[in-house]
Amino acid sequence: MSRIGKKPIAVPAGVEVKIDGHTVTVKGPKGTLSRTLNEEMDIKMENNEIIVTRPNDDIKNRSLHGLNRTLINNMVVGVTKGYEKKLEIQGVGYNAQMQGKNLKLALGFSHPVIITPPEGITITTPSSVVIVVSGADKELVGQVAAEIRAWREPEPYKGKGIRYSGEYVRRKAGKTGATK
Repeated sequence: MSRIGKKPIAVPAGVEVKIDGHTVTVKGPKGTLSRTLNEEMDIKMENNEIIVTRPNDDIKNRSLHGLNRTLINNMVVGVTKGYEKKLEIQGVGYNAQMQGKNLKLALGFSHPVIITPPEGITITTPSSVVIVVSGADKELVGQVAAEIRAWREPEPYKGKGIRYSGEYVRRKAGKTGATK
């Protein structure tokens, strides 16, 4: 039994939900998100709650039940509170700064790396070693943060690179000198 799929999604005040067949559109203060969900799931709006039900207990339907409910819940939370990911830069000479809406990274390459955020994503740099990626779409925020991190992933010997805030990087011992 899907315990997550059974939970109703509370729609807060100021959020407008439109269900057109299997396409759910959520509009709120942080923007509008739309997604087409699985055709077998039944999505209903009843007294300010969204309820997702499955037609039967097939293994496929059981696995998709909780997923579809969570995707709708992420849209509702995204248009009300929004999502953000923090990245930290470690390494001598590594830094980040904003150039208009673009992010300019100095990561030890012979050239600066310039990243243009997609529509709906905001990138800020509170300091030269902290990057904050925020937006209403949870999936897009995570993807942009992963693409920024991929430019210089943290290496295990000195720990240099871009890491998520709070990410643990397993450190390795370096070479040891030859003994006689």
